[in-house]
Amino acid sequence: MRVAVVRKAHFNAAHRLSVPEWSAEKNLEIFGVCTSPNYHGHNYDIEVKVMGEVDPVTGMVINLKELSDIIKEHVEDRFDHKNLNLDVDDFKVLNPTAENICVVIWQILRAQIHGKYDLHVRLFETPRNFVEYPTQ
Repeated sequence: MRVAVVRKAHFNAAHRLSVPEWSAEKNLEIFGVCTSPNYHGHNYDIEVKVMGEVDPVTGMVINLKELSDIIKEHVEDRFDHKNLNLDVDDFKVLNPTAENICVVIWQILRAQIHGKYDLHVRLFETPRNFVEYPTQ
């Protein structure tokens, strides 16, 4: 019996979207106000979905306390109240778009969560804008 377990989390972070090789005008054309040299921030929400077989002894797919601790240590503590461009090594050269942030979070969590589980991450940049990885 396969079941999906979802844990929600939250972090606040600033970022600036830009392609350094482009002119300021080109960055403004593509990224709008998100390319402000003074950065801007979001209140990010994430949903981490872990899918797997229900353990016949515990009745759980995964211990939610353990999942919560993994997310706190490896995502929230790493990104919360940070300038993603300046403070987070993952984005020193990678543009911190919602898409890239979501994939990086998935990669971080994939390294921490046993491979017997399927893993899916949904990142909300705003209440109306979100991205998912993987897409299936």
